[in-house]
Amino acid sequence: MKAIHATLVLLATMAAAIPGAGAEPDRPAILRDVGFDQRLGAQVPLDLPFRDESGARVTLGDYVRDTPVVLVPAYYECPMLCTIVLNGVVSALRALPFDVGREFRVVTVSFNPHETSELAAAKQATYLHEYRRPGAEAGWHFLVGDDTSIRPLMDAIGFRYAWDAAASQYAHASGLVVLTPDGHISRYFYGVEFPPKDLRLALVEASNDRIGSVVDQILLFCFHYDPSTGRYSRVALNAVRAGGVLTLVALALFIWTSLRRDRRMAGRSGGGSA
Repeated sequence: MKAIHATLVLLATMAAAIPGAGAEPDRPAILRDVGFDQRLGAQVPLDLPFRDESGARVTLGDYVRDTPVVLVPAYYECPMLCTIVLNGVVSALRALPFDVGREFRVVTVSFNPHETSELAAAKQATYLHEYRRPGAEAGWHFLVGDDTSIRPLMDAIGFRYAWDAAASQYAHASGLVVLTPDGHISRYFYGVEFPPKDLRLALVEASNDRIGSVVDQILLFCFHYDPSTGRYSRVALNAVRAGGVLTLVALALFIWTSLRRDRRMAGRSGGGSA
């Protein structure tokens, strides 16, 4: 029965992560206070004390300073959902052209105040191995802390969770938050799978164009973040405009190339007749 209950909690918490995914009276009592509320533009507290995977005392401000940050709320002894979320995170990260530790950082924070740095270190080792890029250990950190630090941070990002004694686990939503280099909430992504294209655009946007290519800028012009879904959707008019601009550029390059070729051919002809 406990396994059945845990599975039902898992399915319900995944649904709770989606904005507007059901009226409050339809949810089980344990989930009435569970969700992921958007606080776009809000400043997260950067001075709260945590401990990293090595046991060192740190603050979020140690990581939020010069690059965007992907903030992932997940506890390390979670029997199902958090592992699925972290698997989705590492899958998306592997598909990005950006490297963790260079263009951006990832900070996973446990919301279980009883977890230890040893658990955090084990999780870090697992996901660094899955990520398979050198230098990522300097850019992906797993934190633990006391409730006096965890609660204010989770409240700041709108992450609501509750202990379910019947299942011996936390009921919680699933997703991640993208922070700007000064610690403001830029974007939310819900669920357990995170489209690499959307995450890439969110990082470029959060960085204030300090990372990414010209192609990324064009994509940002053509796609718009929808807070209600936590996804980037195509803006038809902007896409048409961008397509028109690219067509004009291509046409101009074609004309310029043709004129240069004609001049070279005329020059060769003139030289031969002399």
